[in-house]
Amino acid sequence: MDGDRVEIDGGIMEGGGQILRVSTALSCLLGLPLRVRRIRAGRSQPGLRPQHLSGLEIVRDLCDGKLNGGEIGSTEITFTPGKIKGGTHIADTKTAGSVCLLMQVAMPCVLFAASPSELHLKGGTNAEMAPQIDYTVMVFKPIIEKFNFTFNCDIKRRGYYPQGGGEVVVQMSPVKELSPINLTERGTVTKIYGRAFVAGALPIKLAKDMSAAAVRCIRREIRDLYINIQPVREPDDQAVGTGSGIIIVAETSTGCLLAGSSLGKRGKNADKVGIEAAEMLLQNLKHGGTVDDSLQDQLIIFMALAKGVSRVKSGPITLHTQTAIHFAEQLTKAKFTVRKSEEEHPGNDTYIIECQGMGMINPNL
Repeated sequence: MDGDRVEIDGGIMEGGGQILRVSTALSCLLGLPLRVRRIRAGRSQPGLRPQHLSGLEIVRDLCDGKLNGGEIGSTEITFTPGKIKGGTHIADTKTAGSVCLLMQVAMPCVLFAASPSELHLKGGTNAEMAPQIDYTVMVFKPIIEKFNFTFNCDIKRRGYYPQGGGEVVVQMSPVKELSPINLTERGTVTKIYGRAFVAGALPIKLAKDMSAAAVRCIRREIRDLYINIQPVREPDDQAVGTGSGIIIVAETSTGCLLAGSSLGKRGKNADKVGIEAAEMLLQNLKHGGTVDDSLQDQLIIFMALAKGVSRVKSGPITLHTQTAIHFAEQLTKAKFTVRKSEEEHPGNDTYIIECQGMGMINPNL
C-alpha cells in the first residue's frame, strides 16, 4: 500500500472488468483509496474499455471521488473516494457497453447514499458478455431484493450491438443495512416462461422460431409443464438498431428463479439461438442449485455487505464467483466459506456458499 492505498491486481483469476466493479464499489463504500494495476491484462484488448471507464466514472461521480488513469486502454487507475451522495447521475458508454454492468457497479454504492438516487444508464441493454436487461428485471431484481431493499428499473429504450443507444432509469432509496439471505431450498419447477424478441429490421418470424425451438428443446426433458415464451417485436420508438434474442426463466415452488438466455447475430440460425438458451436453462436446473450461474457472482458483494450469515446453494462455483469472493475478502471483513453440498443426490454438483457479512451500516441514515 502506498499511504494506505489498497493495491489490487487486476490481472489475476478471472482477470476482467468484474475485478474493477467489485473493488471500486467496495472502495467507494468503505472509503478506501485504491490502486488497480494490470487491468484486464490477459484480454485481447487489455486495459479499460468504454464500458469499464463509464462504470468508474459513475462511481467517482456518486461519491465526489478522484480518478486517475481513467482513459480508454489504461491498465492502471487510482481512485480516492469521497462521501456517497444521492441524486441524479448519468453514465453513458456511448457504445453497446452493457447498462447491466453499469448497474452492477453503481447499485451497492447508492444503497448506502445519503438520499435517494436516480441513475440514467446508457449503452447496450441486450449485449454479449453481460446479463441482458430482461435477466436483470426478471431474475436479478426479485432475488436481490431479498437483501431487504427495492429498486425500480424502467427500460426507456433498448440498444444492441454495435451502436448501443439504449437507456434504463434505475431509482432507489438508501437503506440502513442489508439483511442476509438464505437460498438453500431449490424446490420443484412450477413454471417456465420467457420472451423471444426482435427489433429493427428483423421479422417477428425469427422470434417465433427462437421460441418454438426453445420449447421443443425443453420439452425433451420437462414434459408436463406449460412453457410460455412470448415472441415479441420491440416497438420502433423503444429500440435503437437491430437485434434479437431470448430469455427463458424457470420458477420453483420455493421462489427460486433460474434462467437461460442467448442473443441472435448475423448468420446465426434462429433455432440455434433458442436451443442455446434452452440448454443453458436445463444446465442450470440440472445442478440442483437455487441460483443460476449468472446470478452466483452478482450476489457476492451483497452477501459481503449484509449483516449476519448468508447461505446460497449453487451449482459449480464459477471463476467469476471465486474472483468476487477473493476481492470481497481482501477489501472487507466478510468471511466466505464454500463447501460441497452432500445432502440430497450425492451425484449432484452443488455447493453451499456461506458468508459472515461485514454488517455495513449506512452512516448517513
